[in-house]
Amino acid sequence: MRVLRTPESRFATLPGFPYTPHYVDVGRGGSSALRLAYIDEGPRDGAPVLLMHGEPSWSFLYRSMIGPLVAAGLRVVAPDLIGFGRSDKPADRSDYSYAAHVGWMQSFVDRLDLDRITLFCQDWGGLIGLRLVAAAPGKFARVVASNTALPTGDTAMPEAFKRWRDYSQTVPVFDAGIIVHRGTCSGIDAAAQAAYNAPFPDESYCAGARQFPLLVPDSPTDPATEANRAAWLALAKFERPFLTVFGDSDRITAGADRFMQKRIPGAAGRQHLLLPAGGHFIQEDHGPRLADILAGFIAACR
Repeated sequence: MRVLRTPESRFATLPGFPYTPHYVDVGRGGSSALRLAYIDEGPRDGAPVLLMHGEPSWSFLYRSMIGPLVAAGLRVVAPDLIGFGRSDKPADRSDYSYAAHVGWMQSFVDRLDLDRITLFCQDWGGLIGLRLVAAAPGKFARVVASNTALPTGDTAMPEAFKRWRDYSQTVPVFDAGIIVHRGTCSGIDAAAQAAYNAPFPDESYCAGARQFPLLVPDSPTDPATEANRAAWLALAKFERPFLTVFGDSDRITAGADRFMQKRIPGAAGRQHLLLPAGGHFIQEDHGPRLADILAGFIAACR
């Protein structure tokens, strides 16, 4: 496996993100191990809040949530998925698969010995994070799902997703900053756009970002379909607190919140939220409010 590592100098000026990165090797070990970066703030002996990002962002997405959550006395762990942020980036698109991403994150949770986890997941953070919950439900105390889904390919994907997938494969320059900007209601400034582009010095670093949209199961014969069907069987027994907080303007995941509310027992009777003027990257539109919602949910569901 040929692996690229973004130079640290690319992260020298990140607005509102003063956090020191930590690193851990994930994977099979030896030459196959990959370095995964993560933020770890707050009391180390506290039950962790695991913030999982998606495509094509990185832990920078949570910059307005980390501080308030730490101030609430919580331990905040925000990893960069392999291929994103400060984490290693396999250079060949064939090195990325849905199963590989799940395995890398399972390795991460095991290496940090995380337990009693509160998961907050958005976009691919949910496609991967909900698989972690299904595989080891005893490790998770509660879940907040935001603008995400766990597709099996048994139902058609929204047209908005198909347009995004086509765009991701044909746009000559993969500009993560512009993608995040367009996926919000409030927009982000030039400095934030530059921070989203920091992990990708040139197109050779974008293999994971380019490949992710093709890994979403879109037919019953997709390689990930059976694993996601099995995950839904497990989630249909998950009785610990489960909350959905979606944006009302995200056309890609619209309706997935209602599906989860019906299928997951822990979602019953919750005050699920649909936030106004909330785009796909809802952390950019409503970061501080999301932190308050998450902290309140944890306090109310101990």
